Amino acid sequence: MRNIFIYILVIFCFAEIQPQTINIYVKNLNQKNAQLSYLKGENFVKTDSIFTPVMGEFHYKFAQGGAHAGFYRLIFTNSKWIDFIYDYEDVNLYTDANNMQDSITSSGPETNQIYYAFLKLNKQYKVKTDLLQFMLAKYPADDEFYNTAKGKLVQLQRDYLNFVNVTSQKNPKSFIARYIKSVQLPATDTGMPVEKQLSYLKAHCLDKINFNDDDLIYSDAFTNKSIEYLTLFRNPQLPKDLLEKEFMGAVDTILNKAKVNALVYQHITEYLIDGFKKFGFDQIIDYIVDNYVIKDDICLDEKLQNSIQRRMDQAKHLKIGSVVPRIVIPDATGKKVDLAEIKGENTLLIFYASWCQHCQELLPKLNDLYEKNKGMKMKILAISIDTSKSDWLNFVKKNNLGWINVSDMQGWNGKAATDYYLYATPTMFLVNSRKEIVAKPINIEEIRKYME
Repeated sequence: MRNIFIYILVIFCFAEIQPQTINIYVKNLNQKNAQLSYLKGENFVKTDSIFTPVMGEFHYKFAQGGAHAGFYRLIFTNSKWIDFIYDYEDVNLYTDANNMQDSITSSGPETNQIYYAFLKLNKQYKVKTDLLQFMLAKYPADDEFYNTAKGKLVQLQRDYLNFVNVTSQKNPKSFIARYIKSVQLPATDTGMPVEKQLSYLKAHCLDKINFNDDDLIYSDAFTNKSIEYLTLFRNPQLPKDLLEKEFMGAVDTILNKAKVNALVYQHITEYLIDGFKKFGFDQIIDYIVDNYVIKDDICLDEKLQNSIQRRMDQAKHLKIGSVVPRIVIPDATGKKVDLAEIKGENTLLIFYASWCQHCQELLPKLNDLYEKNKGMKMKILAISIDTSKSDWLNFVKKNNLGWINVSDMQGWNGKAATDYYLYATPTMFLVNSRKEIVAKPINIEEIRKYME
């Protein structure tokens, strides 16, 4: 009897630790390879490549103990992919390449069925409630339509909360249940005046998210909730310095809540720094670094840590009025271009890369502005940090960049990039004839001010 018990126990334990299989079937997809990645915040990290003998059929078995629960993406092409949740169960998905996202279905465990249903419900709920609340704000309370719209809103909220709190919570410990519980949209009182709703949302937007659940790092929960909360403080009418102060207050709320879990705290801090860096909110980055990164000795991602150090070095050594380091760098023909020999009342130095999305948006606009103001006494020296000459030259040609274009093809490790403590692209310095820094513009509006 004792031996039988041990045998059953061994079989049970073995079954529990068996790696699970991903099975994805894509109709009308003439492709035999795909890339599997997992989500961390807003970035997908490559896990493996999948090659299959049958068109449109992809099967993958995780190595034992080699996968974590969370969001995954199987990428077929740049425009076709499938997102799903893995929670230590087999995943069976079916879809059509002609309508990849809307035609997806799941069989077997309910995890992904619940996930896809929630995505659809969440989108519809937000659109419909926003529309109904707008209508209620415009209609008088004694109007018949007012009561009809209010009834619709109440029913919408009731259905939404039933899905969030009941339907999705059959297994409260499952990844999908914890995810939905944390990312649910806040429901305001249907009788609340519009002018009070913003204050209510600021006070309650983060109520449901579990900052102590570090498994949710492998989803968009913390990043989406952070953006949702920060958006409540966005005010286009405020000047930049006041807007940054508003965001700083929001950052305090988010990060102080995140401190309950060291991994979540680090994850959200990295996300906020990276996000504010993309939008040029330097004061907020300084604020986060001084009050959280340094104060709490947060171990940031190595790449981001190096970026922060370069950022601090750039602020220290390249202040307004400082003479910039000399740049001697080759153009497309190999001829050396010396910044010291560029004559002009002002010279705009712009560090960029062809693969940088913000550069792709900024440089064509800057080029149009430059072409319209060629009579001015300003030169532009554009330093690419590309490592592929063809990518660089194709970008220059595609955008008809008629200014001085140079690159040493050394990327972030090039002498100019190092001398200028480059930590992000695009980065710009406006220097005068003595090569002293006059300004550090961060957008096209600031450049236009100096050109005009």
